[in-house]
Amino acid sequence: MLAGTSCKEDFLTLTNPNAIELGTSFRSPDDVLLAVNGIYQSLRSSNNIGENSSLWTDERSDDTGRNDNQSNAGEPFQFNDFSLLPSNTYLKSHWVSLYGTISRANVVLSNIDNVTFADANLKKQYSAEAKFLRALMYFHLVRKWGDVPLVTTQLKTADDVAASTFRVKQAEVYAQIIKDLSEALDSNIPDRATGATIGRTSKAAINTLLGQVYLTMATTVTGVDKTATLNQAKTCLTAAYNMKTFATLAAIPYADVFDVTKKATCPELIFQIVNKQGDPTYSSSLAANNQAKGETINSLKPAAGSGGNVTPDLIKDYETGDPRMTWSVKFANDAIVKDYFITKYRDASAAASNLGYGGNDWILMRYADVILMLAEVNMQLGDNATAIQYLDMVRARAGMPAYAVSVLNPAYTAKYPTLKLAILHERRVELAFEHKRWFDLLRFFTTEELVTYFKSKSQADFGIAKLSNFSTKDRYYPIPFDEYKLDPVKMYQNPGY
Repeated sequence: MLAGTSCKEDFLTLTNPNAIELGTSFRSPDDVLLAVNGIYQSLRSSNNIGENSSLWTDERSDDTGRNDNQSNAGEPFQFNDFSLLPSNTYLKSHWVSLYGTISRANVVLSNIDNVTFADANLKKQYSAEAKFLRALMYFHLVRKWGDVPLVTTQLKTADDVAASTFRVKQAEVYAQIIKDLSEALDSNIPDRATGATIGRTSKAAINTLLGQVYLTMATTVTGVDKTATLNQAKTCLTAAYNMKTFATLAAIPYADVFDVTKKATCPELIFQIVNKQGDPTYSSSLAANNQAKGETINSLKPAAGSGGNVTPDLIKDYETGDPRMTWSVKFANDAIVKDYFITKYRDASAAASNLGYGGNDWILMRYADVILMLAEVNMQLGDNATAIQYLDMVRARAGMPAYAVSVLNPAYTAKYPTLKLAILHERRVELAFEHKRWFDLLRFFTTEELVTYFKSKSQADFGIAKLSNFSTKDRYYPIPFDEYKLDPVKMYQNPGY
């Protein structure tokens, strides 16, 4: 008691042990810059949207997969086998990583007003970058899970977390994405990322993402004004296209897009995750990971396995003589491995060494994608003539016949009887292994159509992953079990799981 009576009042003023106080870390614009850099850095995680994130995208599609249903308790195999369980730890890791990036963005946006900036434009730039990256994460979440928790402020206590643990409807998530991107455009961010800004956002990147968001809403979300939303997509994508610095896409060789020595100068690139050749921490492992046993085209690092898996279904979709196939895939003819593997990303330089420390940047956005989305938008709006003009830009760069010529080929029209299917095909072969295919399928087909599409394919072209497992439930991922059990009512599970 004697000791108690001599205690200072400050000692008895308790703070919440579950509180996270980061406000004092933001004292200067440099502190904000470091925090913004931290948002970008989180994209590099193998659980996020970088080069090693194919499990959540390409392996869910008909482009890649795996014939190993035993490794890591068979959990990776569940994605392309359409036997995904809510308890899948890879699924949970992806969810946590996406929200981790959002949390970093929220910390910046919740504290930036407490910092004095001599340059108001610099403050707007940092805010715009945080909003762009937050929107990018929510775009991944809403397409993969549908209704998801929407958090736009820093959560400081356990009570804050509990109060935010509930799913909101897709429309509300999309509204926040559009708000963030629209506000990001209202800044002094440059039109294009160049020099030291490569790897950071730009107005071309913001317009590209916003156009894709509107296009996705128009084709997948019920209750929206489809025509008006498609026109918004067209406006944004056209704005991104008009920010290009090249005359024609044909002036940029396809190989240049993925040439590790030209990643800082190729004018087709819009937004990329930058890697440092030869660096054990910040290098790319993609070239080495894709290498098949007995091969040296990708990397000097010796390979023991099958490398980046490619489905026969994709191989059969390449037209005869398409040089994009020659650049993107190769047949390994090893005594143990006799199969196609991915060669799109290569760094067999001495600088990358036999440890596989490659310098490939991970390309998140490029102009061929913008051009093909403009073809898709115009096709959806009924302007086939303009759609074909954009489609032909990509085919011309690849040295393939124009669409008007191709439709005279019975083999082409048998496989792609409509312009819609021709555009989908072009996106598949142009953007293979760039983690676009699954989202393309979700835009081009209703859920029921997608089930029919998958089940019409040959099982022999997919290995041991069972196409028969695919059903309407696979339109969305299950809510991770650990998240669902926090509040089974507010974190309700997706149908079928």
